[in-house]
Formats: sequence, structure tokens, C-alpha cells
Amino acid sequence: MNQADIHTAAAAIRKRLINLLLQSFTAVIIVLLILVMGAIFLIFYRVSNFYPPFRPALSGVLESYYLGRGSWDGVEMLVPQNPPGFLSMEQNEWRDSVLLDLNDRVLIDHGDIASPLAGQPYHPVPGDSPVPLSQGGTHIGTLVVTRLPSSFDVLNTLVFPLGTMIVFLGILTIVIGLLLSQRLINPLAEVIAASKAVTSGNLTARVKVEGSDDLRVLSESFNRMAGSLEKNDKDQRDLIADIAHELRTPLAILQGKLEGIMDGIYPPDKAHIQPILQQTRQLESLISDLDMLAQADSNQLKFHYTAVNLDALVRQTMVDFEAAATEKNISLRKKSERNLPRVLGDPQRVSQVIDNLVSNAIRYIPEGGEVVIQIQKVNDGVQLTVSDNGPGIPEADLPRIFDRFWRGEKSRSRAWGGAGLGLAIARQFVEIQGGHIRAGNRPEGGLMVSFVLPVFERLN
Repeated sequence: MNQADIHTAAAAIRKRLINLLLQSFTAVIIVLLILVMGAIFLIFYRVSNFYPPFRPALSGVLESYYLGRGSWDGVEMLVPQNPPGFLSMEQNEWRDSVLLDLNDRVLIDHGDIASPLAGQPYHPVPGDSPVPLSQGGTHIGTLVVTRLPSSFDVLNTLVFPLGTMIVFLGILTIVIGLLLSQRLINPLAEVIAASKAVTSGNLTARVKVEGSDDLRVLSESFNRMAGSLEKNDKDQRDLIADIAHELRTPLAILQGKLEGIMDGIYPPDKAHIQPILQQTRQLESLISDLDMLAQADSNQLKFHYTAVNLDALVRQTMVDFEAAATEKNISLRKKSERNLPRVLGDPQRVSQVIDNLVSNAIRYIPEGGEVVIQIQKVNDGVQLTVSDNGPGIPEADLPRIFDRFWRGEKSRSRAWGGAGLGLAIARQFVEIQGGHIRAGNRPEGGLMVSFVLPVFERLN
């Protein structure tokens, strides 16, 4: 999946996310409308309360009055008398109603107890809403509602603008949601499409960092993850190529020597068998180093931690490499502070680290050179430094010096021997034991590799 395919996939994902967002917003608006309409309906019921099957509150009052008196005599006392200019809710109900007896004659006309229509038959007009009054199933009269209550008139004037406002707010919510979604959906769609590209094997896929803070963190994290996967994939490919390259040379030498002996070109004597044995030992050393690194990577390599005397380990290393140093006329010296504390580590693994650093120095410096091993106390532990007066390392190559199979084009060529695993093993062992290692060039020339291990007493 190339970059164009990623953009195409991102566009399709963006479309699906926008549709999903629109559906969510639509559902919210519908629920909101249902709730608002339900509220309006409830208010309508509580305020108007006259449409069948609803009954005005006044009808219940009148039925109770008839139950207590047994007739409509004196019903005019229910009509409240308030000062002029002030109408109570009860007066509003009486003003909008006509009370009829069981013979449909007017008892009270629109709250007027002295109306000339009192006692006269009532003649219905269009728009009247009769509400039957009964007692124990017996018809006792009728309450005719002739006009809507004034409070309902107010409500009626609010329904249309309220509904308009709800629709406007719904549309505004969708528009604002879409505008905000662009800041969320676009980066998210890019990340999803790029993750699919990485899954399909395109480790070069990256996303543009944009959007809110959280989405920027997500995009940056994805880019770092993709970069790490790409680097790991490249390192793995390079590792396989390097292993094949390292195995090819000794195997070619073995094959050539053995074929020469079998064909009678070389006699099977010590002079011709010795190179074969040397190449097998080189292969064994390479396989052993690779196995050791693999175990260290998978945390299967056992470390037995105890108090380690670095000075004693250095003295043993100098004894072990005395012959190799003498062969090249190299001076091997030790500089150590007095009363150094012990460090926490595995004596065998720490010794391997020192051996690798000294072997690396002796291998790459010219004859007549000098290797110095210095031990000193530092703030975060004890530091051991192996320095030489050889050609050093180009500054551009220093960050790669601890990579597996790394050897510089000039100062670390195959002619010097070694597979380029010594420093990689040293770094792995030091870091597993809680230390750190670094390399640099000396001002006066030569390479300097230092590692620090924590003090035993301090951690214990």
C-alpha cells in the first residue's frame, strides 16, 4: 500500500466516520425533539386541560358541590369575587365556561351570576366543548367551555417559535458537530489508514500530525512506532545479511582447502590443516556470540549478581592478553584508584565485557601501540575505561560502534579479524546489569570506551 492508497483509504474511512457521526447527531436531535414535544404536550395538558379525554379542574369542583348539596342551589357562591382588574385562574375558568343544569338551562353564564340568560335554554354555537357532569353515573349537568383559557393562548403563541428554535438549534448542533469533527475525524482516519498500511507491510507509512493535543500525541506515537518497526525490520534484514556474509567467508575457505586436499593439490599436513581448524574456531566463536546475544535479547541469559572487584578482573584480563599484546609489541597498562568500592554484577559477564574491550583495542591498533585500562570512582558508580592510541573512529560512525556486525570501512575492516559483535555484547551485558557504556575519540588520538556499573554497597 503506497502513499496514494493510504490517502484513498483515509478518505473512505473519513466518509464512514462522518456518516456515523451524522447518524449519532440525528438520533440525538430526534430524542431531543421527542422530549421537547413531550414536555409541550404535558404543559398543554396541565394548562388547557379541557379537551376530551381531559377535563377542566372546574368540572371536578362542580361535581363535588352537587354531591354535597344534592342540587345546584347556591352554586353561584363558587364564583370568586376579586377586585376589578384582577382575574384569578378560577375566574378565568368561569369566564370561559357556561354551567348548564340537567335540562340544559343556563345556571351561570361566563362567570356572571346575574346574566339575563340565567334560566334560559342554552343554544350551542360552533366551537363549544361540552363537558358532561355526572354523579354516580347519573347526568347532573353540563359545563360548556366556550373558549380556550388565556394561559393556553399564551402557550399557543409559544409553540411555533419554540419549535422553530428547536429545529434551528438542531441544525446548528449538526453544523458545529461537523466542523468540530473535522479536527477529530481527519487525523483519526489518517491513523487508521496508516495502521492498515503498516499491517499490510508498508512500514514507511506516516501520518500528518494535526488536530487536538490528544490526537497529536496519537499521531506522533504512531509515527514513532512505525519508525521503530521500520528500523527493527531493517536491522533484522541487515542482521541476516551480515550473518550470511560472516559465514560465507570461512565456509569458502574451508571448502577450498578441503577440496584442494581431496584433489591432491594440497598435502594433508599441518600447514594446510591449521587454516581449516582456525576457520572452524572462528565459526564456533561467531555462533557462540550470536547465541549469547539471542539469549540476552530474550532474557534467557542467567546473571548471578554479587559484589565484583573490578581491579581483580582487570589484572586477570591483563594476564590473559599478555601474549597477544606481546606479539604485536603493544604496551598493556592499568591505572586504578585506591580503595575502590565493589560493584554489583555477574563476575563472569563483567569479565567478558572487559575481555571484549581489551581484545577490540589490541586487534585494531598498530604494532608498538598502547592500551590503558583505567578504573575510577564516579558519581553513579565505578567507571572502567579502555583507551588506545590507534586510528580511532570517525565521529559520524561513533553512534553505530555498538551495533551488531558493525565495522568501519577503514579502521574496522575485515583484515583485522573479528565479526563485529564484541562491542554489541559488551553493551548488552552492561545495560542488563544496570550500567551504561559509551565510546569516544581521545583528543590526542585513539579510541576510548567506558562503562559504569553501580556500587554494590549503595544498592545493597
